Amino acid sequence: MKPSRLMLIWLLVLLACGIALGAARALEYEVSPSLSAISWGLLLALLILALLDAVRLKRLPTPRVKRQMPGSLALGRWSEVQLSVEHDFSQPLAAQLFDHVPPGLSIEHLPLSVELQPGQLSHVSYRLRPLKRGHFTFVHCEVSLPSPFGLWSDRRLLAVPDSTRVYPDFARVYGGQLQAVDNWLSQIGVRQKQRRGLGLEFHQLREFREGDSLRQIDWKATARQSTPIAREYQDERDQQIVFMLDCGRHMRSQDDELAHFDHALNACLLLSYVALRQGDAVGLSTLASERALYLAPVKGAAHLNALLNSVYNLDSTSRPPDYETAVTHLLARQKRRSLVILVTNLRDEDDEALLAAVKRLNNSHRVLIASLREEILYSLRHKPVQTLSDALVYCSAVDYLNARGAVHERLSTNGVQVLDARPGELGSQLVSHYLSLKRSGSA
Repeated sequence: MKPSRLMLIWLLVLLACGIALGAARALEYEVSPSLSAISWGLLLALLILALLDAVRLKRLPTPRVKRQMPGSLALGRWSEVQLSVEHDFSQPLAAQLFDHVPPGLSIEHLPLSVELQPGQLSHVSYRLRPLKRGHFTFVHCEVSLPSPFGLWSDRRLLAVPDSTRVYPDFARVYGGQLQAVDNWLSQIGVRQKQRRGLGLEFHQLREFREGDSLRQIDWKATARQSTPIAREYQDERDQQIVFMLDCGRHMRSQDDELAHFDHALNACLLLSYVALRQGDAVGLSTLASERALYLAPVKGAAHLNALLNSVYNLDSTSRPPDYETAVTHLLARQKRRSLVILVTNLRDEDDEALLAAVKRLNNSHRVLIASLREEILYSLRHKPVQTLSDALVYCSAVDYLNARGAVHERLSTNGVQVLDARPGELGSQLVSHYLSLKRSGSA
């Protein structure tokens, strides 16, 4: 319990009166004894009133608060939380509410002022925005009650347990279900290339037509029918995609509100959604993470929920990526040839270890490395150089980018595809690359 502003104002007024009377006596001015009596009487009355007010405040029943909030939140998106207050007061009361929000969630409109009416349930709301993923627990909500005469306020801590999960920005992923897949993909910047017409999955035999490739001729059927017979192929539908998600220190870079790791996670989920809608199976494996995670490739739209519930609380670590160990574990688990997408941020120090591991992986699977750029380095390369410090920063950035480019070039020389993307564009570029492979029959 603490004194209110009204109480402090009265004390200041009485203090000012006392100082004025004391100063007058010190300067030997004539002061009426009645003024001193009045000032002391007011002080005594204030103290008695304050005591009675404090006793009445302590006897006020504590309101009951309920919190209504979504069981799952999207990273970086605003959501509304509603607080319902019920009380047993016989008179209206103006109270203040403050919800104890866990760290990692930003808030708006707290504390809240609410007019509590007798026999009525009062509702107020505030907004919160998750700044990181994971599981968040709400424990307390605080109510500040004014005393009947307004001289005190009492802060009461109420146990209002709740919990919520913060997922990657799945609203963008699930929003695509409202439209046709092709239309939705074009809206987020994915360019679909024309199908070449020759996939790897056999469909049927038919008569040879003008424009067919000689590779399509089935010579045994041609000999039996005494007329050219061609094999017709269709896009392969039963493919497997396995993400190797780097959770190590390389992914802790941050160019905007989201770290590279969050951009990578969003991109993996975006491509997972598209691949599952295309009839492919999607799996995931982590490296340099606090807990080793492996999800075997599974088909079906319901698998996206399993992916979300498995990765929503993943976070980057300060560990260096161990590509050799990660590839060994993946090869032991994933026997069927798949499209393996390693999502990381390539550095020059990874050259030898990464190349050796990827060569092993490339013997059994098709490998794509998605490497996230650090935008600040590219902006430094175009920044005007005016001082010695600017020159040193410029040279360091250029040396780093050249070394990184050399890693990309060496991987490409060894038959490994590298996709170099800005963090915010990684999702659309991955989907575009996947559809290109799919329609060409290479995936």
